[in-house]
Amino acid sequence: MQHHAKTDWDERIARRSDEEREFAFPDLDPPKEVRAVGGVGQVTIDWTPVDGAVGYLILRATGEHGKLEPVDHHSGDVLSVPSPPYVDTTCTPGTPYRYAVASVPEVTVAGRASVTVGAVPLVADGSLPEVTVTVDTVAEGIELAKPWVPMIGSERLSQLLCKDLSGDHEIGVELEQALRRMHDEIGVRTVRAHAIFHDDTRVYTEVDGEPSYDFSVVDAIYDKVLAIGLRPVVELGFMPRDLASDPARTVFAYGAIISPPKSYERWYELVRELVQHLVERYGLDEVLTWDFEVWNEANLEVFWSGTKTEYLHLYDATAAAVKSVDPRLAIGGPSSAAAGWVDDLLAHAAAQGTPVDFVSTHTYGSPPLDVQASLDRHGFSDARILWTEWGVTPTHFNPINDSVFAGVFLLRGMRSAAGRVDALAYWVASDHFEELGRPPRFLHGGFGLQTVGGLAKPRYHAMSLLSRLGPVELPVTLSGDGGGSLVEAWASRDRDRIAVLLWNLTLDQTKARGAPELTRTVHVELPGVDPSWQATATTLAIGVGDLATAAHGLDDWPGHEELAELAERSKLVSTPVEWNGSGVDLTLPMPSAVLLEIEAPRRG
Repeated sequence: MQHHAKTDWDERIARRSDEEREFAFPDLDPPKEVRAVGGVGQVTIDWTPVDGAVGYLILRATGEHGKLEPVDHHSGDVLSVPSPPYVDTTCTPGTPYRYAVASVPEVTVAGRASVTVGAVPLVADGSLPEVTVTVDTVAEGIELAKPWVPMIGSERLSQLLCKDLSGDHEIGVELEQALRRMHDEIGVRTVRAHAIFHDDTRVYTEVDGEPSYDFSVVDAIYDKVLAIGLRPVVELGFMPRDLASDPARTVFAYGAIISPPKSYERWYELVRELVQHLVERYGLDEVLTWDFEVWNEANLEVFWSGTKTEYLHLYDATAAAVKSVDPRLAIGGPSSAAAGWVDDLLAHAAAQGTPVDFVSTHTYGSPPLDVQASLDRHGFSDARILWTEWGVTPTHFNPINDSVFAGVFLLRGMRSAAGRVDALAYWVASDHFEELGRPPRFLHGGFGLQTVGGLAKPRYHAMSLLSRLGPVELPVTLSGDGGGSLVEAWASRDRDRIAVLLWNLTLDQTKARGAPELTRTVHVELPGVDPSWQATATTLAIGVGDLATAAHGLDDWPGHEELAELAERSKLVSTPVEWNGSGVDLTLPMPSAVLLEIEAPRRG
């Protein structure tokens, strides 16, 4: 079954559904003031943003007459990025290139290319290029946005009730522990998962042709979620067998049914009955804080066997059902793969008068696009933006999921999203995850931030570093070779602490195991900070906070003693840093991150 599910997935995952449209996208001008600057091992491309663009596609050619092609950073998903700058490390040092940038009004469409500009990535000469980071420590600052706090993704939540073992660990108990850790240590507030209508929750059956509802399993699931301190994001899917027009159409090893309903009226009644029940059980004030999301990635054939028109019909029926319980309850979608169908849903909703309280979509391998432009275009400017899935790769069992690169990628994406999205939900909390079968061994490239056995991967450590930023964001300026593109910084202030998170990363996944030519010396300047304050650095790098390196050569599943040793060998470590009251010098390999904390000395 597992092999069949994976083969089926691999064959169908890339197939987008219907992209025909009855509306036109704006013909956006290409960006102006495009610049390309060569540095050691990289070229940084910058440009002036264009109103109405959700993102930008970077194009490159070799030679005077070479054809412009999109720069592929090998993420396996969307190549457009939300904003400048972009660092290209897929280039060959010493080779002249021409670059252009195209505005993207929607993920499947790219506009005209800008004028081309030339650059040559430099060959490393043995010295380390320098980047200077200056933090305005006395600025008033702004509230530091935390897009990782609102939401985390999870395996279907019926797994919370599962007593089976995976690697000698009870699945339900450990999934609950993993979610509790996200709440208690990182501060996450909600959890989003698939399949609340899958037949293992027994919500819907037909007896003598008449609908019968049973929400006892859903109650047991949501009771556990709420006891952790989390709230559920209710993704309304998949299709109960007795309601499916074609129950043979399934996805995943567990056979989730992806068919439209045989009766939209009965689907409406199912949704209404569920929402009414939740209000009666948990109280209206509580459920008013929940989000109801329609389906999952219907723009991929693998997740929806119907048409786009049928999905939009499903959305209308679902929204009407939710709002019939209370019009203040929050409904949204299209919960799409790769930022697709956002404009399609909004254009439809505007024409039909259907409510959209939030837009939800997904992407992998790049920071999330800026879909506010789509909301503005269709008159939904006030709708919230929830990226209900996001991660370093859409590929199951991919070693990059266990890597330091993935942890630093998480920092880059969260920084990009801060202040422009309402949630960026990393997919997922735990390796207790079985879409294409249960984990075959301890480190298997699983999507989880935590392993079976509850150990922190580099991505969890990255979340931990983010959670240590203070409440006030401070302005930062970066200069030097790759400053602001390869090397980024996020600075914050508490009452008696300055925290500066720095990292070195390219989106180029061929460099995931490191690239010596991209190492940078970083000089951090902190003018105005009391020289008596003490500095510490907490590092995430290959071999430091790095479970994959700590577990290298490990066969199969570690025992409890081995797990404890691995946890010790892969934890984050903080060390004192030389600090003379003016600046700190650090060496940042690619990929790596350092949290620099400068604090008032403790008295007594």
